[in-house]
Amino acid sequence: MKISTVLFTWFKGELVGKDIFSNRYYRSKGAKLNNRERRWVLYKSDNDPSSVPPEWHAWLHHTCGAPLTEGAAIIRPWQKEHLPNPTGTIASYLPSGHDFQGGNRAPATGDYQSWTPDKP
Repeated sequence: MKISTVLFTWFKGELVGKDIFSNRYYRSKGAKLNNRERRWVLYKSDNDPSSVPPEWHAWLHHTCGAPLTEGAAIIRPWQKEHLPNPTGTIASYLPSGHDFQGGNRAPATGDYQSWTPDKP
């Protein structure tokens, strides 16, 4: 986190809330930009936008006007738990034929026939 962002947040920001990942959400205290308040997030650890839950994403992008209540963040039985994007980490998906998984792919089955156009 840059010191300029922290200083801007101290002087111009008003804390709105925290999410389950301990990210803190702020809005501007004073002047508006294009008749909209500025909204931003200070991440708990790495600057990983995929760690922002959908409810807070909607608030950050002005989809909902009021800050979220605890009721809006209730996880319904049909919802999966929010997980950050693992791309580029050790937890990322690698198929069995990937170089980091040994690079051995299953042999072709021979059921493929290439298409050739009929010549007039």
